Amino acid sequence: MTPSSNQGSAHIFNIAHRGADSLAPENTMAAIEKAWQIGAHGVEVDVAVTRDGELILFHDDLLTRTTDVEQKFPGRKEQPVTTFTLAELRSLDAGSWFVETDPLGEIADGNVDASERAAMSQARIPVLKEVLQFIKDRNWYINLELKKLPPPHTDFPVVEKVLQMIDEVQLPPGNMSISSFVFTYLDQVRKKRPDIEINALIGIPGSGVQDWGNYEYGIYNANAAYTDEKQIEKARAKGCRVNLFTVNDPEEMKRFLDAGVDKLITDFPQKLRDLKRE
Repeated sequence: MTPSSNQGSAHIFNIAHRGADSLAPENTMAAIEKAWQIGAHGVEVDVAVTRDGELILFHDDLLTRTTDVEQKFPGRKEQPVTTFTLAELRSLDAGSWFVETDPLGEIADGNVDASERAAMSQARIPVLKEVLQFIKDRNWYINLELKKLPPPHTDFPVVEKVLQMIDEVQLPPGNMSISSFVFTYLDQVRKKRPDIEINALIGIPGSGVQDWGNYEYGIYNANAAYTDEKQIEKARAKGCRVNLFTVNDPEEMKRFLDAGVDKLITDFPQKLRDLKRE
């Protein structure tokens, strides 16, 4: 994939976490569009599945943190996203929470203007197809994280459906990668579509544990909180490439880039874009 002319310095591969989620509601088109506008090299997003089998972007199992599900569907707030139809999910407000909570402080710092805040109340949960089309139209880059799905879709063929959608949109393999903590998903991708890059996610947040296993995957997306230079050096000596999530401090960005990390996934792509290295 050749970065387009609006994107940042070529030696820093800058991936916006859930879109530019410090500047717009995560996993919405607003966040993805903002990441494009500020010059990120690509986005990392989370794939979920509706009750009726449609592919969408959403991170949590439950809808309560980032939508108005309690108001729209009283009594269903403890039901996972997989129990809602696409029509039900598209009726939810997936943006006002961001304005109300300012999760990463960028509104308070004056970096989200009034017109942007007003538009966020119209944000909806996007379907994967429109996101992939956005990426294709701009010759951009996307990392799709495939999560373990909650009931009733624990056995849903998510890899097969995602690959079908990629083919339907005709997104070139060089414009994407697929990551997961569920390595069986990665093995399925590798078997079905060896031309698509896979990234092994390690270091589940909050676990305190990071296991590189036998270094069988060529690329690891490791948890920056559990990673040091020795781990990076060892992985690279094994012939692996290393990406890190979620790196938000500019000094840490410099430190990890100097250690030979390939890509940084960040909530603040605007800070990584402006990073000045010695």
